[in-house]
Amino acid sequence: MKRETNWHERYMTGDIPWDTGRYDFNLSKIVTRRPIQPCKTLEVGCGTGSNAIWLSRQGFSVTAVDVSEIAVQRAIKKSSKARLACNFFVANFMKQKISSAPFGFVFDRGCFHSFDSPKERSKYVKIVNSYLKRRGLWLTLVGSADEPPRNPGPPQRTARDITTAVEPYFNILSLYASHFDSNMQKPPKAWVCLMQKRK
Repeated sequence: MKRETNWHERYMTGDIPWDTGRYDFNLSKIVTRRPIQPCKTLEVGCGTGSNAIWLSRQGFSVTAVDVSEIAVQRAIKKSSKARLACNFFVANFMKQKISSAPFGFVFDRGCFHSFDSPKERSKYVKIVNSYLKRRGLWLTLVGSADEPPRNPGPPQRTARDITTAVEPYFNILSLYASHFDSNMQKPPKAWVCLMQKRK
């Protein structure tokens, strides 16, 4: 509950530096260059919907969830204005069942890295795995520990934090250093990790 309350308060006060108002270039780079074919997709921690809307424009059938009711309301308004049929829901991904599974693709920008303990990260990974179809793909953007802590800035994880959590359930297809799409003069560093479900 504390985590949910924090997100609600941050959207209420406008303390949301991650919300640039546009989709993240790391997502579009992976989707278009790999390429990832349009499919049924789940976005976890969708915020105000910029990435979900971009995916929908590319032909993906998108279900998107966030714990913040304010964020989801804004996402619904944005998708309606764009005349796109994204399905946005208020939900706690770690506690509530998401309908429409299995998905061919899961995307999260900054959800995996929000969990401090290895146990929590492992639980998150296991839940993502459960929503994917056989050989489904998961793309996560993760704050990188390859720079000093920043305030404001995302939680920071090492490459080992990522690989330790995901390898029991996923084959890592690519893991490389980048940065978040950001309105900051110096964007926070990020890991871009694309994985495929093992079974």
